[in-house]
Amino acid sequence: MPSSAPRRLPLLLARLRMPLMWLAMAALMAGYLGLSWWVGVGLLVAALAVHLRLGTPRCTPRVLAPPVRGRWMALTSPVDNVPSQGTHAYGQTYALGLVAEDGTRPDIAWRPLSRPPEDFPAFGAPVYAPADGTVVRVHDRRRDHRSRNSWPWLLGTVVENTLRELQGPSGLMGNHVVIDIGGAHVLLGHLRRGSVTVAPGDRVVAGRRIAACGSSGACTEPQVRMQLMDLGHPLFAAGLPMVWGSGWRAGAPEDEGLPETWRPVEVAGGAEVADLCDVPAGQIGSAGDYPGSEVRRT
Repeated sequence: MPSSAPRRLPLLLARLRMPLMWLAMAALMAGYLGLSWWVGVGLLVAALAVHLRLGTPRCTPRVLAPPVRGRWMALTSPVDNVPSQGTHAYGQTYALGLVAEDGTRPDIAWRPLSRPPEDFPAFGAPVYAPADGTVVRVHDRRRDHRSRNSWPWLLGTVVENTLRELQGPSGLMGNHVVIDIGGAHVLLGHLRRGSVTVAPGDRVVAGRRIAACGSSGACTEPQVRMQLMDLGHPLFAAGLPMVWGSGWRAGAPEDEGLPETWRPVEVAGGAEVADLCDVPAGQIGSAGDYPGSEVRRT
């Protein structure tokens, strides 16, 4: 049974995950300059152990509100796989990737190779704050690119996303907002350029509209990225588990949890979530959840 707060050692190892990997790569390259290959291999083994398993915080999920409303579907979800994005790097261990699915969303096909973001129902949809908190980071300058949801483009995204990673976390997350919710930070990414309505230092309450869904960063189509982290900057952050509070799914008011991959669900509004969690609307995800106090389990 996970504890109510993340243990310190996995958190520390998670923060060292990327520096260890960079150090291992540098040591391997230094082998051509005379450094013992065993140094590089040893560092790589240690870095992979931390990256794949040892640096994975496990604790009681933080209860938050959904950042979207209406009919949505998860392309990636920690319900089905951890790490949900295939990597623990940049606080992505328990990340959730959401696309609107109202029946008009273009599916993966051979043609056309790409589509304008306006062809997808998620593009421009409101994005809401999932908890009370203070905005600590805003990036709103990246353009919204065309989709990559054709089979040829999907193969090419492996190389493209590697190049994006060289630009740092913003290359992967695209336009994003990070909110300090007390003991943790929630990141909302792939936002539409120019849509962010908050700035660092602003106080927000759960349910406030703060941006619109976009197609920026490493995404195949317009979507909303949501992830919980221990630090405000994803570069060295550890990903933390989260759930949406009771009432998030229309027709199932007793359930907490998150959407499963490839299964569309009707996401209810924030007021309903607050009422059914027995938490005031302005206190979802408040500072009492992490660390040290119990929250509901999935």
